Amino acid sequence: MENLIFSLNATVPIFIMMVLGLVFRRLGWIDEVFASRMNKFVFLVPLPVLLFEDLATVDFTQVWNLKFVLFCFAATLVSIGLAAAVSFLWKDRTIQGEFIQASYRSSAALLGIAFIQNIYGNAGMAPLMIIGSVPLYNIMAVVVLSFFQPERKRLDRELWLTTLKGIITNPIILGIAAGLLWSALKIPMPSILDKTVSSIGGMATPLGLMAMGATFDIKKAFARLKPAAAASVIKLAGFAAIFLPIAVMLGFREEELVAILIMLGSATTVSCFVMAKNMGHEGVLTSSVVMLTTMFSAFTLTGWLFILRSMGLI
Repeated sequence: MENLIFSLNATVPIFIMMVLGLVFRRLGWIDEVFASRMNKFVFLVPLPVLLFEDLATVDFTQVWNLKFVLFCFAATLVSIGLAAAVSFLWKDRTIQGEFIQASYRSSAALLGIAFIQNIYGNAGMAPLMIIGSVPLYNIMAVVVLSFFQPERKRLDRELWLTTLKGIITNPIILGIAAGLLWSALKIPMPSILDKTVSSIGGMATPLGLMAMGATFDIKKAFARLKPAAAASVIKLAGFAAIFLPIAVMLGFREEELVAILIMLGSATTVSCFVMAKNMGHEGVLTSSVVMLTTMFSAFTLTGWLFILRSMGLI
């Protein structure tokens, strides 16, 4: 019972925030445009500031963990390969690109930070997990969505340059880089700056989760049900079942394991839909997977945390 309560305490508050966003949308207090802008604001300002704060105020030598970053990279790369292999089971080849991207690409930054903060009080290993996985998420999303386009187009130089620029200028990556540099150079954090940064960073989780909830559309969750259900099972259970035992065998524990769990088994990120639509795909399958994984991740993540807690790993 104690382990179950621990798991529920970690997951339920996060999904209550998402439900509040949905309720506020139904009441008309938040509309789709406002939710979209709030989501963009969180991505551009509070989330990078939060990551900067958590890294800048700790000893760089204690934070950096090359083994952990390499594991996150390798697990993400293998996950993409497995999702691509499964995609060939569908007769409709036009959905392959969407299926692959929606199966592997997690809402790692927002949900990862929210969960680890909720359990440990800070972002913990989430920034290093983001370093290991998010750049690869973005690069492979471009490759997959271009290669498996319904109307195939070649991967030209302009597309690669745009992708590279997007990764380098990604606010989350910039926040992490600035935090690591600040920590490595041992620059002191004045009290005024510390309080300002803390206040801005504190907005990231509640605003981001409410924006995510406000954009939820249950009707989209049941479009293209079979491939969407398959991708959702892979996303919420498949990869975690494969890689969590390996992570445990490699000695990862506590916030490392929670960060890996979020990377492998959290809901598919909303940005998948935006990218799929912008690259010539229908987008229906992607939006269905986003909705289904968001809906059911409350239960699956609670289950995974319960198992890890019961085994004394977190």
